[in-house]
Amino acid sequence: MQSQDVAPHPTSASGRAVDAERAEAALDGHYPRLVRIAHLILPPGLGRDRRVLLAHALTQRALPRERPSVSLLPAQGRARARGSHRSRGAESGRAAGSGDGGYASLRLKVVRTALEAAGPRRRTAWPKRSQLPPLLPRVWGLRLLPFPGGGEELALDRRLSALSAPARAACALHTLEGLSEDAVRGLLTTAGVPDPAAAVREAARVPGQDALLRSPAFDPCALRARPTDPVRRRRYAGAALAAAAAVTVCGALLALSGGGWGPDGGAAPFSEQNQAALDPARVTMVPATAWKTSARTDFSVWPARGDLTGDRALLRRALAAWARPGRSVQVSATPGTPSGAPAGPPQLLYAGRADAAHVVIFYDGLRLARYAEPADGTGGAALDFARVDGASGAEADAVVLARADGDVRYLTAPWVTRAAGRDLVEPSSEASDLGPSKGVTAPLATGPADRNGSCSSWHALELTDGAGTHLLTDLGELTPAHLTVGSPTAPREASGAAELRTWSPFACSLAAVRSGGVRSVNAWEYARQDLPDASGAATWVCTRADTWRGGGTRVLAQFHTPGGRYGAVAAEAEDVTACGTRDPHVLAGVLWKSAGGAWYLLAAGNEDVTSIRASDGVDGSAHGNLLTVRTKQGARARLDGTVADGGTVKGLR
Repeated sequence: MQSQDVAPHPTSASGRAVDAERAEAALDGHYPRLVRIAHLILPPGLGRDRRVLLAHALTQRALPRERPSVSLLPAQGRARARGSHRSRGAESGRAAGSGDGGYASLRLKVVRTALEAAGPRRRTAWPKRSQLPPLLPRVWGLRLLPFPGGGEELALDRRLSALSAPARAACALHTLEGLSEDAVRGLLTTAGVPDPAAAVREAARVPGQDALLRSPAFDPCALRARPTDPVRRRRYAGAALAAAAAVTVCGALLALSGGGWGPDGGAAPFSEQNQAALDPARVTMVPATAWKTSARTDFSVWPARGDLTGDRALLRRALAAWARPGRSVQVSATPGTPSGAPAGPPQLLYAGRADAAHVVIFYDGLRLARYAEPADGTGGAALDFARVDGASGAEADAVVLARADGDVRYLTAPWVTRAAGRDLVEPSSEASDLGPSKGVTAPLATGPADRNGSCSSWHALELTDGAGTHLLTDLGELTPAHLTVGSPTAPREASGAAELRTWSPFACSLAAVRSGGVRSVNAWEYARQDLPDASGAATWVCTRADTWRGGGTRVLAQFHTPGGRYGAVAAEAEDVTACGTRDPHVLAGVLWKSAGGAWYLLAAGNEDVTSIRASDGVDGSAHGNLLTVRTKQGARARLDGTVADGGTVKGLR
């Protein structure tokens, strides 16, 4: 039987316990020394306060974590601990290479982790623990900094910052620890440095600075405390309190609502809320005769037409594509038109076959949505949106049903009694009959597709209803634009013979406003001007394209000489009030060459303009709304005018 006073033979567990206790003693006795080594290896770019805290964290992490469940007998452990504490003073004074295994292992781990923390981070790999901000030690509200040094310390710090991390480690080990170059190379090799010899050679560029490296400027344990930014901290605290108050209020409101955002609360989940909008059985279908007794003439009283209004599968596909368009669905929308799912069940305007496609048209009170898929089931689908809020009368008379081979079919309002096609470039030509049949017109050729190409014709849609005859034109969108003529304050329909002649020279300029979400275009003949050299009288016309969204208006001041087939754009502007109801004034000028070869600046304003002045290149003025000044080719001028009420008007550029 073995006595308890006799120690057993050493085991691996007891050996690890002895090493752990030695490491604890070494850390306690050599802590400032190890922290200084880590501080010198870490890059100065971390910042002085962060570098200090990280050096302390790496040194504290160097302590071994493994401790066996049974290490030594209690009496022997206490005796060994007392002996260890008694010998700490002697161990702390030993040199680095004196054989203290606990200190050597700590130093190796400090060097290794400091080199890892100073190494580059890779985007494709997780950062190592030593490269992460330390959890401990952590200081709040203070910045701990080493004492500032003099000129020599600053110069040494700059030289050290220019070295690589392994070179700084070699410098610290050689200068502070007194290791030979061979010992430094061996320790760096063990720490994982790929080329320790190069690190030693690089460190040799900095001569021995033992006294400076041991000064307070390089001592991370002799620190001075400074405050962080109190103003910023106070601001952050106020923002945090405000956020906490907002969260508290929102939580209280949810609690008071009785169930929050669940099915039993005040609001249903998104999927349930929009379930009705995706159900073809709940689609609104207006009776065929509702428009006859309604005071409204807009899309809300259009009946559902087409031979596929009862095809639930087609309607379901159209609604699903509207709510969640897939990759095979080509979506387009006029500028300023949202393309999101409907808020509720939309109104069905059409479901049927048009040319080689199945077409479905919906109206949700704000937008028109047209879904088209190949009738043979091949290929992808198309989904087009157009904003039509506030549409009434002629603006709600027609919708583009289908396009094929450069032709357009329209779906007309139920109150339209006649549809015809007319060439705006040839105002005296006869209109071609387009029906409609069951609300669908015959194909009508569109205007030129190329804005910069030749323009020999421009086809418009002429519709007749109970209010008269209206002229509309296709501008590449779901709804045709309404064409009018006359003063901006009192425009009139462009369907009469005189009105058609007004539009004729300027019809091709409509290509400039394609795909702009245009609602209407008005042509205002605001002046006639006698040309010099008895060349006849020219016409000034301002065309203004207004949009459904309000912004993006386009204004063109155009000049038409006698005998010319087309007008010339003299000036243009976007998002201006000129030629509109808010500002029914306009002033523009053009350089014109007479038959005799002379150049003139011609300018004209509307009848309210009482005087015009040209400057900045051409000098001239005139009373009234017309100005003619002799000039030279290529001249440029600024135009300013006054109006009858004392206001001013600037020339369009």
